[in-house]
Amino acid sequence: MARHGDISSSEDTVGVCVFQYPMPRLHTTEQVMENAKKICDIVKGTKMGLPGMDLIVFPEYSTMGIMYDRQEMFDTACTIPGPLTDMFGEACKEAGVWGVFSLTGEQHEEHPKKNPYNTLVLINDQGEIVQKYRKLLPWTPIEGWTPGNLGTVVTDGPKGLKTSMIICDDGNYPEIWRDCAMRGAELVIRPQGYMYPAKEQQVMVSKCMAWCNQVYVAVANASGFDGVYTYFG
Repeated sequence: MARHGDISSSEDTVGVCVFQYPMPRLHTTEQVMENAKKICDIVKGTKMGLPGMDLIVFPEYSTMGIMYDRQEMFDTACTIPGPLTDMFGEACKEAGVWGVFSLTGEQHEEHPKKNPYNTLVLINDQGEIVQKYRKLLPWTPIEGWTPGNLGTVVTDGPKGLKTSMIICDDGNYPEIWRDCAMRGAELVIRPQGYMYPAKEQQVMVSKCMAWCNQVYVAVANASGFDGVYTYFG
């Protein structure tokens, strides 16, 4: 039973928080690590304020921001697992909550010969990475990511909820949603970094895909202004 002002959660319901984190503008690994510490504090603080929260979802680019400089994109690319996922795992374990975190980018297997991936990780309440997803359809020409090669994935999420993840522009293609649903997903998580004027369009897309595929959808969108784009949260 949820208390007044809390997220509803019980043995057979999952309390989800989509945190519309402001889009950071970062340039170095040190800045990325400092921003990741802020995200970890948010995980723990939000769980304290919303005890019924089982899962917290952060938007695309929330950890590293968009690296408009190509060299900075390579210099800040991380490994998975690595220091960033270790930090997020510790925060989830301490708070007793699951989390979805954006890593833009993840080093390619042939780093630095090939561009990084745009990647999400789902971390459980024991601090373990239980799902990794790489964006299938980068938003070209602005995004320089290598297209994902893992396909869609379904894993047991909080309380056994069958969970898939997709990223931003992936959600504009019905086939990707359908693939998640056909694999058994009950919840599709869509972190995104959409900017104005796409707000109404993207709200409609996620609602339509939820209905058409009979799945729950959790969308976390970036907010604020990063010096280039304005994000609608």
